[in-house]
Amino acid sequence: MKEKFHYCCCNCGAEYPGNKVIYLCPVCSGQNQPGQPKKGVLSAVYNYKEIKETYRNSLFGKLEEQNFLPLLPINGCASLPKLKIGNTPLYHIEHFDGEELPFDLLLKDDSQNPTFSFKDRASALVSAWAKENGIGTIITASTGNAGSSLAGICAAQGQKSVIFVPATAPLAKLTQIVMYGATIVPVDGTYDDAFSLSIKVTEAFGVYNRNTAYNPLTIEGKKTVAFELFSQLNYMAPDRIFVPVGDGVIISGVYKGFEDLLLLEVIDHMPVMVAVQSEGSSNLIRNLGNREFRSVPSSTFADSISVNIPANFHMTAGYMGQYKGEAVIVTDDEILDASVSLAHSTGIFAEPAAAAAFAGMLKYRSEKRIPEGSKNVVLLTGSGLKDLKSVQPVIRLPEPVKPEISSLEKIFTK
Repeated sequence: MKEKFHYCCCNCGAEYPGNKVIYLCPVCSGQNQPGQPKKGVLSAVYNYKEIKETYRNSLFGKLEEQNFLPLLPINGCASLPKLKIGNTPLYHIEHFDGEELPFDLLLKDDSQNPTFSFKDRASALVSAWAKENGIGTIITASTGNAGSSLAGICAAQGQKSVIFVPATAPLAKLTQIVMYGATIVPVDGTYDDAFSLSIKVTEAFGVYNRNTAYNPLTIEGKKTVAFELFSQLNYMAPDRIFVPVGDGVIISGVYKGFEDLLLLEVIDHMPVMVAVQSEGSSNLIRNLGNREFRSVPSSTFADSISVNIPANFHMTAGYMGQYKGEAVIVTDDEILDASVSLAHSTGIFAEPAAAAAFAGMLKYRSEKRIPEGSKNVVLLTGSGLKDLKSVQPVIRLPEPVKPEISSLEKIFTK
C-alpha cells in the first residue's frame, strides 16, 4: 500500500517512512550536543501533485469539506477526539485606544479550544495517530499548557497520559493536569530538565512521546491554524501574523500549513511571520544568523515561552530565512501592559505568552511598521485563567462598601 506521507529531516534532507514511530533523524540526532538545539527534527511531506490532480477545481474547498484529511497524517477523522478542537474565532478589531486602526487587525483566539490553549491542535493529532496504531499511553514534558492539553485529550480518548512538568509551573495548569486524571511528575528543575527526563523515559521504556520538536506530528496538528485562517479570510492569506515564540514549534506549524498551501498552488506567497519573544527569554531570536548558538538562562513571567534551549531552533531558523520572517523582542512590562490593553479593549483575557504576540503587534504599530490597509493576524494561544498569578501586579480590588446607596455616589455620579 502506498504511503500517504513520508518524513524529511530539516537538517540533512534524508527521508523516512511515515507509517511507523520515529522522532528525530537518526543521523543528525547523533550529532546533538548538550546545551545546543536539537538537530534532526522531521517534517511530514505529502504527495502534493497527486492531491492537486485528485481535487483539481475548488481544491481548497474540497479539502476543507474533508477536514483536510488528505493533508493530515491520519487515516480517518473518526480517530480524532469528539471534543471541539480548532475552528476558533477570528475577531476583526476596528478600533483600539480610542482611534480607528488604519490596518486590519484580526485576533485568532485559540483559548477557545477545549483545554483553553493552542496546544490542543497538536495533542488531538498525536492522540488520533496513537489510537489508529494501538498505542494507549502518551507522555510529554510541559510548562503546563501542552501537559494539560494532552491530559484532557487523552481523557476524552480513553488513553493514559504521563506529564513531566517543572515544579514551578503555574498552579492552574497543574490543577488542570490532575483534574483530567493524568499521572503528573513534577521535576525539580527547568522545562529543559523535564524535557530531557521525558526523552530518557521514552528511550528506557519505549512509551510514545508527544514532545514538540521531537514528535513530528505535533507540527502537523499546529499547522491546521493556517488552513483555518485562509478559510476565515475568504480564501486569502493575511499579510502578517504575529506569533509568540518559545521552542519555535508553533511558528513552524503556521509556516508548514501555509507552505502546504503554497505547494498546492492555493496561495502564491507566504505571509510575513513575526516571531515575538520576551526579552528575558529570547534565545531563538538572538541566535538567528549566528554561526554558534549561545544560550542565556531564561527569566520571564511568560512561562509558556520561557525556554533556555529552543528545541525547534533549526527548523524555525530555516523557515524564517527561506520566507524572510521577521522578529521582535518585547519586555515583560510590555507583555503585561498588552495583556491589560487586550482585555480592556476586546474582552479577551490572554495568558502572558499569548499577550506577547499582541505586545509585538503594538510595538510594530508604535514604530509605524504596519502598512495601511494590510491584514494582520495576532495569534492568541492561551487563556489568562491559566496563570492568574502573573497579572496580580495590575489587579487592584477596592475595599468593600457598606450596603447603602450613598456609598456608591462616587461610582455613578462621575
